[in-house]
Amino acid sequence: MTHVTPGIDSTPPVGSSLGEMDLDVTTAAASSSAFVATADFTLPPVTLTPLPHLADHLKGLPVLPTPIDRSPFYHPSPGFYIGPSDIILRHILFDLSSSESTPSSRLLAYHRAGPRRTVRFKPSAVRAAIVTCGGLCPGLNTVIRELVVGLWEIYGVRQIFGVPSGYRGFYSAKPVPLDPKMVDGWHKRGGTVLTTSRGGFDAEKIVDGIVKHGFDQVYCIGGDGTMRGAVKIFEEIQRSKLCVSITGIPKTVDNDIGIIDRSFGFQTAVEMAQQAINAAHVEAESAVNGIGLVKLMGRSTGHIALHATLSSRDVDCCLIPENDFYLEGKWGLFEFLDQRLKQNGHAVVVVAEGAGQDIIPRTDAQKQEKDESGNPVFLDVGAWLKTELKNWWEREHPGELFTVKYIDPTYMIRAVPANATDNLYCTLLAHSAIHGVMAGYTGFVTGPINGNYGYIPLEEIAVSKNLVDTKDHKWAWVRSVTNQPDFLNIYS
Repeated sequence: MTHVTPGIDSTPPVGSSLGEMDLDVTTAAASSSAFVATADFTLPPVTLTPLPHLADHLKGLPVLPTPIDRSPFYHPSPGFYIGPSDIILRHILFDLSSSESTPSSRLLAYHRAGPRRTVRFKPSAVRAAIVTCGGLCPGLNTVIRELVVGLWEIYGVRQIFGVPSGYRGFYSAKPVPLDPKMVDGWHKRGGTVLTTSRGGFDAEKIVDGIVKHGFDQVYCIGGDGTMRGAVKIFEEIQRSKLCVSITGIPKTVDNDIGIIDRSFGFQTAVEMAQQAINAAHVEAESAVNGIGLVKLMGRSTGHIALHATLSSRDVDCCLIPENDFYLEGKWGLFEFLDQRLKQNGHAVVVVAEGAGQDIIPRTDAQKQEKDESGNPVFLDVGAWLKTELKNWWEREHPGELFTVKYIDPTYMIRAVPANATDNLYCTLLAHSAIHGVMAGYTGFVTGPINGNYGYIPLEEIAVSKNLVDTKDHKWAWVRSVTNQPDFLNIYS
C-alpha cells in the first residue's frame, strides 16, 4: 500500500499502477468557528479502491506525454491534470453530534476522473471501438458523438469505429468508420445510429472479434446487463494478456445503476414523463369519477416515478417496486382512491413497471419466462391495475359513472433525444472515459460520485443497485405531496 501524507508526492514510479492506497484524513474541527464548542473529529483512514491498469499484466508499455500539451488552441492551467492521489470519497455525510455515527471502518474512495500528464497509447496507432447495447435511452447518440469528437480532437485518434447491433456485432457485423463530420448532428437524434440489440453475448467470440479488427480501445455503452457483459470481456482480455483497454459508460433511464449519482437519460425521462402525467390529469379531470393511470419505466427501482411525481404535483398516488402496496382493506389503494374521488372528483396514479409484480396473478409458465437479456418478463401492471380498478368500482359503486384512462409512454420516452442537462452530462461522461482509457486504465466505469467524476471498477458497478430508499427524505417528500397511505397493512 502507498501511504499519502500531505505535502509529500505519492506518485508511483512510471510504469507501475496505483493499487490500494491508505490516506489518513483528520479534520481539526475545533479550529473552525462552526465547531468551536466541539472536540476534534478524526475520520478513519481512507482506502482507495484499486483500479485495473494495462501495466498490471503487460510490461514495456510506452509512457508518452499527453497530446493535450501540444494543442495550439488550449493551454492547460496549473492543477489541470489529475494525479494518482486525487480521490473522491464514496460517502460524505457524517453526524458530528453523535459518537455512534463516527465511522469505525475505513472510508472508501475512488480515483478521480480526468486528463493525466502521460498516456499509454500512441494516438496515431489507436483503433477504438464504440458499441451500444440493450434498450434505447435518451443520450446514446450524444455519447457516441462525444467519444468520436473527443478522441479525434483532444488526442488525435483517427481510427474510430462503431460496432453495429450490440455485442453480437463484434463477430457478426462490419465495423463502421466514424469521424467528427459524420457524427456532427447525432446528438439531436433519438435512439442509436449504430443500432442495438439484446442477447447475442459470447465473451470468447467478442474478444476474437476485437482481436480480428485490431481494436485496442473498447467503449461499451449500456445498462447493468451491458456492464456485466463488459466484466466478462475484461476478464477474457486479461486472461489473453491483450493490450486492450475496455470501459463502460452506464446507460439506463431507470437510474438503477449503483455508486454513481445518476445514469444518463434519466433527467430526460423524468421531463418527458411530465407530458404523460399532464395528459392523464386532463383526462381524469374532464371525466366524472375519472382516474388517470400512468405506467412509467422502472423494473427494479422507482426513481422515474418518484421524481416525476415530485415534479408534477398532479399525482395522487405513486407506486414503486421498493414499496409494496395492496388493493383491498383499510388504507389500501381502493379505499384511498375512493376518498380522493369523493374529495376532488378525479385522481392520478403513477405506477412503475416493476411495482406490484408479486400480487399480479400469473401462470407457472409466466413465472419462468425470461427476456433475451435474461431478466424475468414482467406482466403489464398498468393493464392489470386498470382492470382491477374497473372491477372494484362496478362491485362497490354499481351504476355510477367511472372512467380509467391508461397511458403507457415507455417507448415515447426512450426514443427522444437527450435534453440539455443530459447532453451536457453525456459529454462529461464520454470525455472522462477517454481520459481514463488513454492513461492506460481498463475495466472501469466513469460517473459522478457526490458531484465529482470518478473511475469505478466494472466489477463493482456490475453488482451494485441504486434502489429508492423509502426511509429517506425524498420518499417522505413524495408522501407529503400525495398524502398517500404507506401500505403497511397494519390495520387488517
